[in-house]
Amino acid sequence: MAINLILISIQNGCRQRIACRDLDISEKTFKRWINTPEDQRFGPLTTPANKLSEIERANILSIANREEYCDLPPSQIIPKLADKGKYLASESTFYRILKEENLLTHRGKSKPRKHTKPETLMATGPNQVYSWDITYLKSPINGKFYYLYLFMDIWSRKIVGQEVHENEDMEKSSRLIEKIYEQENLKNGDVKLHSDNGGPMKGATMLVTLQKLGIVPSFSRPKVSDDNAFSESLFKTLKYCPQYPSRPFQSLENARSWVEEFVYWYNFKHLHSGIKCKRYVNHTLFNCFF
Repeated sequence: MAINLILISIQNGCRQRIACRDLDISEKTFKRWINTPEDQRFGPLTTPANKLSEIERANILSIANREEYCDLPPSQIIPKLADKGKYLASESTFYRILKEENLLTHRGKSKPRKHTKPETLMATGPNQVYSWDITYLKSPINGKFYYLYLFMDIWSRKIVGQEVHENEDMEKSSRLIEKIYEQENLKNGDVKLHSDNGGPMKGATMLVTLQKLGIVPSFSRPKVSDDNAFSESLFKTLKYCPQYPSRPFQSLENARSWVEEFVYWYNFKHLHSGIKCKRYVNHTLFNCFF
């Protein structure tokens, strides 16, 4: 087939070198095929001396599926057999045989964990999905921080509420969400609120407040740092803007004053990209797709 394609290309004016290159064949190979069109390859004429017999292969499969080894990969089976003075095959051979028999999947009695696609929440307008988090602001005392509570609307990117306190407390976050609820004229069931799994976010007081207001809570996956993407992006904008002080805030009042100026700049002067487009948030976890 390849010889015919090259010959047709040459007849149509293509150079032999270019035709061979396009088919990823060297000119020497093409000339050899022209001179000896029969396939001269015979393959190995003898069986490798170290090839496993069917009995040895069956023994490997039997041991790998024993109760004491069925939950272990070959990398752990081989050392355990070596401790007993047994050697059946190399680790790579174990892997190859198990792969050929489709046994590299879960072999134990316990059922593997099933990963299901989370339900997706979509924001097509303001006051539909909020995101919030808490970040540290440096204080004059080394090791002590001020805590910025920040709520934002992921559709409009508006900061709908913020407060700076000396500690993390679910009662403070509860009072702030109540203030936002009244300030934004929200109604029962309007907003889904996403956050990570911190104490102020999942505390009983906060959850009771959300239930009372009719706000549906949504949380990031445990130990996944980038599920709360909108809030993390906002914190990066806050801490890397040119106006962010290079030295720690001298007092709580100083921190609150600076944050108020930042919020005014972010909401009314900062040029956002991608506004007025659909925003997607996974319920119980948080991903966005632009």
